[in-house]
Amino acid sequence: MESRLTDSLRVVFILTILLASGSSENDQDLKFCGTWRHGNHRLHLSLNLSPGCNGISISANESSLSVEGQITAQCRRSDLIPLDKYGLDLEEESTFCLHWEPLLDQLKLQLGENNLTLCWPASLKGSCCTDLTPGPNQPQANFGIVNGRIQTDIISHKTHIAYKFHGQSISCKALCDQARRGRTQVNMIEENTEDPCARSIEVDMSDDFRGYNITSPVTKGVFEESTAIVHLPPALKQAAKTTTKVVCTFFRNNTQFQEVHKEIRILSEVVEITVENEVITDLPEPIRIDFYHDATPKMQSRKCVSWDTRKDPLQVRWLVDGCITQQRGATKTVCLCTHLTYFSVLVQLEPRPVRHLLVLTTITSLGCAVSVISCVALIIFLSRKRRTKEQSIPIHLGLAVSLAVLNLLFFFTGVLANVGGESLCTWVGAGLHYSLLSAFTWMGIEVFHTFWLVYMVFTPSPKPYIWSLVGFVLPAVPTVTLAAVGDIYGLREVVPSDDVSNPYLMCWMKENYKALLAHYFTNMTILVSLVLSGIVMLFLVYRKIHRRDEWRQNRVAFLSIWGLSCLFGTSWGLTFLEFGPLSDLVLFLSCILNSFQGFLLMLRFYMLEWMRKQAGGSALGSNSTGSTRQHMLQAQEKS
Repeated sequence: MESRLTDSLRVVFILTILLASGSSENDQDLKFCGTWRHGNHRLHLSLNLSPGCNGISISANESSLSVEGQITAQCRRSDLIPLDKYGLDLEEESTFCLHWEPLLDQLKLQLGENNLTLCWPASLKGSCCTDLTPGPNQPQANFGIVNGRIQTDIISHKTHIAYKFHGQSISCKALCDQARRGRTQVNMIEENTEDPCARSIEVDMSDDFRGYNITSPVTKGVFEESTAIVHLPPALKQAAKTTTKVVCTFFRNNTQFQEVHKEIRILSEVVEITVENEVITDLPEPIRIDFYHDATPKMQSRKCVSWDTRKDPLQVRWLVDGCITQQRGATKTVCLCTHLTYFSVLVQLEPRPVRHLLVLTTITSLGCAVSVISCVALIIFLSRKRRTKEQSIPIHLGLAVSLAVLNLLFFFTGVLANVGGESLCTWVGAGLHYSLLSAFTWMGIEVFHTFWLVYMVFTPSPKPYIWSLVGFVLPAVPTVTLAAVGDIYGLREVVPSDDVSNPYLMCWMKENYKALLAHYFTNMTILVSLVLSGIVMLFLVYRKIHRRDEWRQNRVAFLSIWGLSCLFGTSWGLTFLEFGPLSDLVLFLSCILNSFQGFLLMLRFYMLEWMRKQAGGSALGSNSTGSTRQHMLQAQEKS
């Protein structure tokens, strides 16, 4: 009885505070927080929201958290959303906060570490529901909401099955004017350029529509300058099939769109472009949005981004897909986008651009050019030695051919990216990926073949055509598959640390989630396997033959280990060591060794050939091509 009286007095106290603070001004938002005490399996979120101002109820039980009622101006939503992917079933309690922003008609739920958007921001007309006040407490239970509170004011420490709030209807224009007056008073002390209200402009595309420019609205005495200009192309009229009206909504208050990542933030206002009841993508002529914003340092990169609410209806996820960024000085960014949704500009607060990019690019270009010439010379050299019928020759040839193609494409990727653009880069990127996988595969074949020579001396090696199928055909399978999936290969920007506004363009995998998954499942998986197997094979070969007489010659020992490292591609393992205080040194070392790998490979074979001639008729100089078998395994070479 005493606890109920205490809870009732607490509610009355909060109501008194709310009424006192709202006697002259309406409360513009609501933040209700608590802890959901639930079970640990099959949790879901239940939504039942519709326009009106009859109030809202937040209830919970063992398996469900429910938000239902009528407080929105436009938003309608009725969903049952599984919460499996958010990891809430690992605990028996989950903290949450429900944020209601009547000026934007936006309802957000922070559940654990996940921010879920239940109602998307919109420009309002007519009535808004505000001054949400708590009603009487609902019954207590074992499962429900514990420690319910408004802002930091506790309503009850007990576990209740529901909390209800009643609202008051007010003109959205009057509520917006109140908010602006409050912001104006704040601006007298501290500069603040965020308009709390969204503004919409509607454009009717007539039959002779030839494009239209829309400038973001200004508010006299508050926001005197436009910060965005939208150009609607004529192609939009052709794409719209059932309606001729386009609505552009401008959100100066971008805090509601901010992602949780601390290293990025929204730099400009957010612009929403919609055509009612239609989904428009892949416009032949892009929509152009000119964003004007505060100046950004050169170390911070800017990107045009969009939030596609069809793909991510619950969480704000800004993606670069479908937009091209053009940086026009430090205060202007132009976005060219081929679809309709929310748009803005993201700035990287903690950029991770590539240091020494110009020097690294120069070294790579020089190394690739030298490697291409070296590989061609090596191919000619090995082709002349094929009459010796040495089993290793076809494998060395395959590696030389794959490295030649890889270095040739990498040498020209920058030129092709600037000349051919996105369409050409799709093919070049796929070709570059195929040649990289092919080179890795041939290096793996070298490792396997060396193992065969060392530990399976009396077993015939597979036929050369088997190696060719594995080295040239197998890498085409993932490449063709990824190309068929689409949106994997294309134009890639590499940002230098000294000037992020002037990125280096290349043809490779794009910067999106699908391309990132493809990179890890193909390139990184194969590279890890290759490096580990190469290191193990070096150890096994060393243990097998390090006691032999020819290893007493230092040059033979060094040349053998170095030569096998070139064949096995172990230098690519430096990719995993680019961290810590020696990251720059490792980066340069990796760049030099990998770009000059073709040259080092040719050098290895020519040095062994020179050693053979110097040795004359000795065991070292016997019928040799400089292969692993003849210079490492003297006991088996005469078989």
